[in-house]
Amino acid sequence: MIIIPARLNSSRFENKILVDILGLPMVIRTAKQVSSLDHVVIATDSKEVVELAKQHGIDVVMTSREHQSGTDRINEAANILNLSFDEIIINVQADEPFIEPEVVQSVINRVKQIKTNQESIMMVSCHKKINSELADDPNHVKVLLDNNNNAIYFSRSKIPYHRDHYEHSSYFGHLGIYGFTKESLNAFCTLKSAPLEHIEKLEQLRAIYFGHTIAMVEVESKSFGIDTQEDLKNAIKLFG
Repeated sequence: MIIIPARLNSSRFENKILVDILGLPMVIRTAKQVSSLDHVVIATDSKEVVELAKQHGIDVVMTSREHQSGTDRINEAANILNLSFDEIIINVQADEPFIEPEVVQSVINRVKQIKTNQESIMMVSCHKKINSELADDPNHVKVLLDNNNNAIYFSRSKIPYHRDHYEHSSYFGHLGIYGFTKESLNAFCTLKSAPLEHIEKLEQLRAIYFGHTIAMVEVESKSFGIDTQEDLKNAIKLFG
């Protein structure tokens, strides 16, 4: 199942998930973008989003306004829906209206592999190569990997720092897609909030802080999360 957390208020871009994206509200465009892969449900704290989802024939679950992260929100939705512990749950951010379905499928495939091999991994996410200029933008999250393609750290800062200032350095940009089983999702959400999570405003750091593994899949993607008005202009220019 694909669950899209849809919190209406955003500190950087008010009501961004309702903004028009080529004729559809952003959250609806995102849901339809991935609907061919699996059953899609929107998890929201807004009656307005509930009505909007119903108008477009998309399943929706009303969740608490108290959640500090999207993953906590989808966990509540998964519990309301009474999903089985081995159900694969994919968290797709509401601000990814142009995410390529094959990117999400790559995450699904890796979660399936983890289940089959019984690997000790809490969640799966994905990354792509980005250039130095894009890595300078704090709205584009960067990730460091170990030799097993597991995440070491995520940051809004430009990491790693190239001490010798290589002219053609490449970086790994993180895409906000997460894959769990229902069991591992519950486990993540029982962890206490972590200091790093609050400093960087990146919920995935909670898992790393407490010693859990995030497996990463490298993908090719032109998509990016829309966090600002400038992002919106760039996305419409690129995909419109």
